[in-house]
Amino acid sequence: MKFLKISFILAFVFFSTLLFAQKKNAHIQYHIHQVTDSIIIDGKMTEDSWKNAQVANKFGMVLPMDTSLANLATEVRMTYDKNNVYIIATCYKPSIGKDMVESLKRDWNFGKNDNFIVFMDTYGDLTNGFAFGSNAAGAQWDGTMFDGGSVDLNWDNIWTSAVYNDATKYVWEAAIPFTSIRYKNGVKEWGINFSRNDLKTTEKSSWAPMPRNFPTASLSYTGNLVWDEALPAHQNNFSLIPYFKTSYGKDFANADGSKIAIPASYGREIGMDAKISLSSSLNLDLTVNPDFSQVEVDRQVTNLSRFELFFPERRQFFLENADLFSNLGFSNVRPFFSRRIGLNTHIDFGARMSGRIDKNWRIGVMDMKTAENISDNSLAQNFAVLAIQRKLFKKSSIELFYIDKTGLNYQAPLASNPNCNCVYQDPGAPYNKNLGFEYLIAPSNNLWSGKTIFIKSFSPNKTGKDFLNAGNLQYSTRKWIAAWQHEVVGNNFNAEVGYVPRNNYIKIAPSITRLFFPKSGSILSHGPQLMGTYYYNMDLASTDNTKTFTYLITYRDKSTIAGVLQNDYVELLAPFDPTRIGKQPLAAHTKHSWSTVGFDWISAPQHQTTYTLSARTGGYYANGDLLSISGNIGYRIQPYINFDFAFTYNKINLPQPWGSNQFLLLGPKVDITMTNKIFFTAFYQYNEQTKNINFNTRFQWRYKPVSDLFIVYTDNYYIGPVFIKNRAVVLKFTYWWNK
Repeated sequence: MKFLKISFILAFVFFSTLLFAQKKNAHIQYHIHQVTDSIIIDGKMTEDSWKNAQVANKFGMVLPMDTSLANLATEVRMTYDKNNVYIIATCYKPSIGKDMVESLKRDWNFGKNDNFIVFMDTYGDLTNGFAFGSNAAGAQWDGTMFDGGSVDLNWDNIWTSAVYNDATKYVWEAAIPFTSIRYKNGVKEWGINFSRNDLKTTEKSSWAPMPRNFPTASLSYTGNLVWDEALPAHQNNFSLIPYFKTSYGKDFANADGSKIAIPASYGREIGMDAKISLSSSLNLDLTVNPDFSQVEVDRQVTNLSRFELFFPERRQFFLENADLFSNLGFSNVRPFFSRRIGLNTHIDFGARMSGRIDKNWRIGVMDMKTAENISDNSLAQNFAVLAIQRKLFKKSSIELFYIDKTGLNYQAPLASNPNCNCVYQDPGAPYNKNLGFEYLIAPSNNLWSGKTIFIKSFSPNKTGKDFLNAGNLQYSTRKWIAAWQHEVVGNNFNAEVGYVPRNNYIKIAPSITRLFFPKSGSILSHGPQLMGTYYYNMDLASTDNTKTFTYLITYRDKSTIAGVLQNDYVELLAPFDPTRIGKQPLAAHTKHSWSTVGFDWISAPQHQTTYTLSARTGGYYANGDLLSISGNIGYRIQPYINFDFAFTYNKINLPQPWGSNQFLLLGPKVDITMTNKIFFTAFYQYNEQTKNINFNTRFQWRYKPVSDLFIVYTDNYYIGPVFIKNRAVVLKFTYWWNK
């Protein structure tokens, strides 16, 4: 523990000397002026305002190399009026090949589309902002930006765009309302950058120069957007988003597989969300009786680990400024995981205020109330979260947070209260609270980055050793990437609204990567990576470790292949069934070690047919062996149809009583985009480990911006013999009314 504290103090002192570095491209400026006529969004540059606007051109190449100007010409112009900021981008095409696009569906995959994107640092903090763009066929792409270069595509808002396409170029024109974004009043500069990706030539470029080892979304490398006068004063506005849903559902079997005869159920529900703008950068979200039946189903996986899996949040209400809550911690130590809210019950109502108070302070406050669920033995709950973030230096920050889960109308269970006439025999603990802080180290030069988090939990009958500390530190250049990560989780630490799959351990995870860049040939870069993950108990006795050697080759066409060698050691701290299908568990404190060899291959993205393939073979628990093969095949009839076929095959050979087990997981999916407003998705999943077949279809008609009609059909079946578990049909209508 002393070592960790000393390491953190030294790192803080060292990096504090780097944090005041100036933004790299502050001298690169685009001067924007008000319109002189009306702009019609049609992808054609016919208005005088465009002819009089400054031209941003001479893009620099980012990939495959970042040492020259881009080969493909791109020209960007911007203007604005009192309601919108306008942008038009002319993307000239290479002489050969047709446009490569995935579909007409919103928020497409960046790496599978010819595209143009604008990244806006509207706060000037090099950390948060907004991104808008389009592929060459005109499908929109938008998201909120966080952590200086990440984009959350789950965010949707109202804006309009159009693409004009001919043999020599495609032209993207967009109008982005000031009411759809957040910014500081009275400022005359934003950070901005323009990014172009062309799959035919495998060239990625940007207006403000960008090192190839950073994403073009990196806000540390934006140029400056200079307004001819202060931005129009923000006008408070609000939006109402009511919904109406009607549904049919029927259960045909119990959880144990026994068949039942229960009449079908029919339901009608109404609910509403509201978005109220409190200032130009602070928003209040309200929800009453929310429903998320239209959200896409999770992609199933075969789970051979000892811990629960993490699935990302998809519900719109939780997404704006989500980094204040959901980005706390690391992948396996998250104090807040919004999918815990309403996991097995219904949300009655909730409120969330989030955004920026001024240039240095951000705030997030959320309160949600869920209904009781007698069948699941759970009380009505109230979830409250408070996060306050203070900017430090150029990009760094410190955030204080408090997370509270409280059972409503709690009564002690019968065992401790014999006079209790309790509905719930075991309602769980009456409350769980987490209090902590996170410090983000982010020098503006992006060479170093890291953060540390400390949390104390408060739960009845769980005191002492109820803390969590974790941190990481990374040094990244074109040729070298070195990283360190650690976690310390006490035995009584409890985060019931978080994702912390294990406790009572110390983990350290160092890694180092070296890249080589040939001057010619088909290989763009290659190099080795060494990574280790080591777990110890609180007495520093080893319980788990994984040591991995990877050699990665990246080709100029963006395909990659990697060879992998791995060694694992596990001391089981609790009984564990290595098949995870209910067979006899291995005993606690038994020790297991094995080695694995394999490869990962990703095909070039610019073809209509794409592939990924990953294979591992080697040992497993109890001196057994495991063969694991997974992959994906994609095929597109662009821009209307996109096929995706994912598969996983695991073969486990173990001594008796487990024997030989084979788990096949199939997941074919088809996306049909008839227009950029009408979408149909069909998703089939066959999972031998969980003995479940799922079939889900979703029709969506976006009849006006962010207003939709959904029809969702879902079936679940048992495997062997095949018979139906349950079936549901949902019709949902949403309308976004904006004032």
